[in-house]
Amino acid sequence: MKEIRFGPNTDDHDYEFKKKHAIKFLSDGAKLKAYVFFKGRSIVYKDQGQILLLRLAQELEEYGKVEQMPRLEGKRMTMFIAPKKK
Repeated sequence: MKEIRFGPNTDDHDYEFKKKHAIKFLSDGAKLKAYVFFKGRSIVYKDQGQILLLRLAQELEEYGKVEQMPRLEGKRMTMFIAPKKK
């Protein structure tokens, strides 16, 4: 199980960098736990966090399939992606 952490206001360059790592993890056969961590008052950006995770799921569609859609647990919104079988 590999984890990738985002903030609710993650920049495009940082997003692409982390997406490359996610592709590598899924290609190696590891499950992926992507989550958005909300610090302090950033919890008001719940919708931005969900959009970020759904965008990641859509762009990683050819490498893995979503096991669990984004779900808010406390200050974290988590999503699980399993690698596709070869």
